[in-house]
Amino acid sequence: MTHTDADGMNTVKDGLTIPAQRTRTRGAVENKEFAAFTRRIIRAHARRVAAGDVEALSDLTALSAAVDQAITDAVIGLRAFGYSWTEIGDRLGISKQAAQQRWGGGQR
Repeated sequence: MTHTDADGMNTVKDGLTIPAQRTRTRGAVENKEFAAFTRRIIRAHARRVAAGDVEALSDLTALSAAVDQAITDAVIGLRAFGYSWTEIGDRLGISKQAAQQRWGGGQR
């Protein structure tokens, strides 16, 4: 089925044509929003434990170790990316020496 557009050209209804393949784009996840989401989940988990689930207390405690490891991984990645101990320490509110002592592992 064809139609005539304003210029007198024959056109085909949009619904009858196969749309061009579209690539799905991934929306950017903002780090601050992601961190806020993570904090909400941890607080919700703590409320469940506090409501009487004593068995889940060890799971909540294990999250602390997981966060510590995540910070270590992040610092190692930032150093590999070229960030200085001063920049890392500034973001964490500690001195460059404290950052290097905690995560340096012999790196200078």
